[in-house]
Amino acid sequence: MESPFKPDILKGKVALLTGGGSGIGYEIAAQLGKHGASVAIMGRRKNVLDSAVSVLRFLGIQPDILKGKVALLTGGGSGIGYEIAAQLGKHGASVAIMGRRKNVLDSAVSVLRFLGIQASMLGIVTHQELLPNDTATTVHTHLDPTVQTLKSAIGLEGDVRKQDDAVRVLETTIKHFGKLDILVNAAAGNFLVPAENLSPNGFRTVMDIDSVGTFTMSREALQYLRKGGLGKDPSSGGIIINISATLHYTATWYQVHVSAAKAAVDSLTRSLALEWGTDYDIRVNGIAPGPIEDTTGYSKLAPEEARSKSRENDPLYKVGEKWDIAMAALYLASDAGKYINGTTLVVDGGLWLSKPRQLSKEAVKQLSRAVEKRSRDAPIGVPSSKL
Repeated sequence: MESPFKPDILKGKVALLTGGGSGIGYEIAAQLGKHGASVAIMGRRKNVLDSAVSVLRFLGIQPDILKGKVALLTGGGSGIGYEIAAQLGKHGASVAIMGRRKNVLDSAVSVLRFLGIQASMLGIVTHQELLPNDTATTVHTHLDPTVQTLKSAIGLEGDVRKQDDAVRVLETTIKHFGKLDILVNAAAGNFLVPAENLSPNGFRTVMDIDSVGTFTMSREALQYLRKGGLGKDPSSGGIIINISATLHYTATWYQVHVSAAKAAVDSLTRSLALEWGTDYDIRVNGIAPGPIEDTTGYSKLAPEEARSKSRENDPLYKVGEKWDIAMAALYLASDAGKYINGTTLVVDGGLWLSKPRQLSKEAVKQLSRAVEKRSRDAPIGVPSSKL
């Protein structure tokens, strides 16, 4: 099985694996070594270790692990969605991005076609525009003689809240690429608002974009992603990746609308993985990003005043990069993640697990000793006679 990652991503790293002479441990050792790490393996049986060491070697990998795959990304014109589109394209996939703003799509498509592309054929650029009355569409398709590419990117205007748009965008993607292998639901809406100031319409809008939009796109894509679908292998289905969040894992101030929407997305991920994984061989997984720099969400939800306070109160607070999320998506979209289904992968540096430290380690030790002594001298909850 080929890896989606760069062959020297672990260059200069040293890894020690217990149980690395066989089974899962050996395979981990082999993959770390193939990607540049120096590897030491530990085990109890010398003959097994000798055999494992003799076959561990650096092997070349293919940078086009997604060659021949077609991916459609909602919200792919900017932010996390765009970065995922770029990385999928860099690794061989043909990419279609869907969004509501034509100027954003135009800019994204023009950049996508220049990133890591090998010249071999004319690229097709397609823009699908809503007419002012929103009752029909016009499609402009042209060949750009200045750019030659195997991995053509197309931009498609559409709103995930509208079923007709979902159908049209999917049909256009199929028309140009002949099939669909990967659907990434990255379209989202968010803003800070106290619950009492949130209108039902505002709540509904976020739910419609995040949760209803995710379901609508997935449902309309089912006929293409299922095993035996148009252009698909009769024994192998496609992949859905839903972009979620960690806001609802505990509770987050002023995010009741998005917390509810992302909780629904996580539930969709599990339910569709069960049903469609069983019936259609479709893998459905999610990614829950933490705070990611240079994104609209981060600028809205974490202004500099809030960031400095977070860093002051929580030393674990770190900001991730869009690349971090894109690599998680690449992993799930490739055969490297072929045995993962129904899981939402948290990519936040462990931030959602952390709480501000109220006491120093030394204070905790002293307090623990004092509390333990009191407990031994006068245990709480010991029954006493009333006679």
